[in-house]
Amino acid sequence: MATKQPEYSEGSIRVLKGLEPVKQRPGMYTRTDNPLHIIQEVIDNAADEALAGHGKKITVQLHSDASISIEDDGRGIPFGMHPEEKAPVIELVFTRLHAGGKFDKGQGGAYSFSGGLHGVGVSVTNALAKRMEVTSYREGQVAHLVFSGGDVVEKLKLRKHEAGERRQGTVVRVWPDAKYFESANLPLQELIHLLRSKAVLMPGVSVTLAQEKSKDSQTWLYKGGLSDYLTQTLSHDPFIPLFEGEGFADAGHETYAEGEGAAWCLAFTEDGSPVRESYVNLIPTSAGGTHESGLRDGLFNAVKSFIDLHALLPKGVKLLPEDVFARASFILSAKVLDPQFQGQIKERLNSRDAVRLVSSFVKPSLDLWLNAHVDYGKKLAELVIRAAQLRQKAGQKVEKRKGSGVAVLPGKLTDCESRDLAHNEIFLVEGDSAGGSAKMGRDKESQAILPLRGKVLNTWEVERDRLFANNEVHDIAVAIGVDPHGPNDEPDLSGLRYGKVCILSDADVDGSHIQVLLLTLFFRHFPKLIETGHVYVARPPLFRVDVPARGKKPASKAYALDEGELTAILDKSAKEGVPREKCSISRFKGLGEMNAEQLWDTTLNPDTRRLLPVQLGVLDFAQTEGMITQLMGKGEAAARRELMELHGDTIEIDV
Repeated sequence: MATKQPEYSEGSIRVLKGLEPVKQRPGMYTRTDNPLHIIQEVIDNAADEALAGHGKKITVQLHSDASISIEDDGRGIPFGMHPEEKAPVIELVFTRLHAGGKFDKGQGGAYSFSGGLHGVGVSVTNALAKRMEVTSYREGQVAHLVFSGGDVVEKLKLRKHEAGERRQGTVVRVWPDAKYFESANLPLQELIHLLRSKAVLMPGVSVTLAQEKSKDSQTWLYKGGLSDYLTQTLSHDPFIPLFEGEGFADAGHETYAEGEGAAWCLAFTEDGSPVRESYVNLIPTSAGGTHESGLRDGLFNAVKSFIDLHALLPKGVKLLPEDVFARASFILSAKVLDPQFQGQIKERLNSRDAVRLVSSFVKPSLDLWLNAHVDYGKKLAELVIRAAQLRQKAGQKVEKRKGSGVAVLPGKLTDCESRDLAHNEIFLVEGDSAGGSAKMGRDKESQAILPLRGKVLNTWEVERDRLFANNEVHDIAVAIGVDPHGPNDEPDLSGLRYGKVCILSDADVDGSHIQVLLLTLFFRHFPKLIETGHVYVARPPLFRVDVPARGKKPASKAYALDEGELTAILDKSAKEGVPREKCSISRFKGLGEMNAEQLWDTTLNPDTRRLLPVQLGVLDFAQTEGMITQLMGKGEAAARRELMELHGDTIEIDV
């Protein structure tokens, strides 16, 4: 008996309102291993007040009933009626996604620099809390309201300050809802690290952690800033003095907004594991990002200039940024006016401009320091050159071991010079015209290009011994240096020629099809490359935006991966006084339309590109195999049709 198919009609479309999306998919908005991130959102708001120059104290208290309260002496959240929404502002802040004071970045905005960007922070905290109590002390009045699961359960009440009460500030007390988290316990050491780092980044602001159960309390107040913190955190003494500096744009800066820039402290140690911490507007970026790339870039160029100036580089040795960075410990605190983060939990900064921003302040500062301390500069140069020599020696050993009998490499492969798997990468590029741009724009030292003609064969149902009948598949396998294999085989990966195998196709529908065909090839016939983290997908931009000159700022260009990023770029230019209609928007029909410089800037440059690692994710191998069979199998037309009927409405089609 045939089962009745679920009906798909107008009533099947569900619109999630208010904070429902957060409750349904909390993992899209926060980390769900424990509640630390939703508490950090409240702490970040208190820190933003201090960063804006309002408030000198932040206190976090862990209560015995598993609640956490965060108290600051900032301006207090406004509690008057919002002019458009006709609801108290304090209520909107905690109940509406994309509502907050961090969007107003222009002259007279409440926050010039802030970690808050998306405006979803504390509303996510509220959605995932059994109870949340908020008290705001402001302008001689006290406002109090209570939420549960994101809904108001006790409406806003106002009263006057009582004698002896504090003047201003905000107190937020949160009871996280355990059902949304794998563990309801806050990781104490991570919380301590977070609070201590906030104190470091805000000299003169005291940060306190109090525990009701044990009656313990710790307070951090740093006046020495980053160097004090790095010295205390290092396990080994640096062999040259700490290099500390900062640089921020002034009001007349040609490229950056007033106040944008960075403060940093660097140390070089010969032993022990490096200490590396970076922040953007006081938000810890544990996965790094473009501001760290800027530090690395500035550091590398300054050290290389010093080595060239003093003719210290032995013949045959080529320096790479990793040689300079390998023994570097650093604390980096960047200030970016409109930061673009990867993901809502803000672990990685994606703003392309941050590379040039940080590098432009680090390099000249370090140039001056090295030339004023030549002896220390030469010690650093020795360390860097030794690292480069060891790396090159290791690469030569691998080359000798591979020895004779290597298959003849495909003629259309443009190979790289390096043989070091940690640095070299191959781009499988759609089409000869894009291949030409990629060859001209690449880094010859570490990037190889293999252009592919037309659509690659669908290899899902091709037997392994018939694979090499297809020229494209043959060339890919020979270039990579690994034989086709199955999921349970133990292939010889010692012949692998590239640490990263990157699929680079157009940002349109055809490009997506080629991407799927190549991913099918790797999953079916080279699964160990995916398992060991060698396969990546490059993400070229779909749009280029040319922003005309405004005031003292010169004309600039920006790239957007999709419609969402395009809107963000246009919004930012509008805030800076350039209306959307004055910006020139061009859409790339394919990679072949990009010149070499554009392709390097957007897609090949390790500091500014978006490169996604290919992983199995939550599904195991068998589940993934079943899903790909449904998508790529020749006899699966009916199953594919059913899949499209069920999920077709969730896909954004680019036509």
